[in-house]
Amino acid sequence: MEQTLVIIKPDGLIKSLTGNILTRLSETKLVIIGAKVLHVTEELARQHYRHLSDKPFFNELIHYLMGDVHHTHRVMLLIYQGDGAISKVREVVGDTNPEKADPVSIRGAYGRITTTGVFENVVHASSSVEDAENEIKLWFKPYEVVGDIYPTKEVVREKIIERVWATG
Repeated sequence: MEQTLVIIKPDGLIKSLTGNILTRLSETKLVIIGAKVLHVTEELARQHYRHLSDKPFFNELIHYLMGDVHHTHRVMLLIYQGDGAISKVREVVGDTNPEKADPVSIRGAYGRITTTGVFENVVHASSSVEDAENEIKLWFKPYEVVGDIYPTKEVVREKIIERVWATG
């Protein structure tokens, strides 16, 4: 079994493309084993795109993923699992460059390139088994995933402050 991470980026959310994207991804016949919506911190964005830190557009990319560009500070994260998950998802998602992506792919249909050269390509999809593992571990805790996909360990922590639902 193979896993892959998909991020519906702020432009995908602000343009109300979530349903269209999920419908297209359902064509892969893969199983969703993790899903959540969250606020992207600068630290998370920098860790996610650390391999592009030497590029001139790095800071703009960080602000794009954080939602500053589209004024919605949230993304939707999904973990898909199944045979050939990475290649199946990447085929539906399309080329990173929206202008080179197949017009029927998600990025080809909904992506664009800004005047400064940033690819606003609506979604992120892991490119390799190693990237998928690193990205899933960055964005998800083991208890947020259905099933044990990577080795885990138990740790005891003291003085943990946790926010819980108030009663009454």
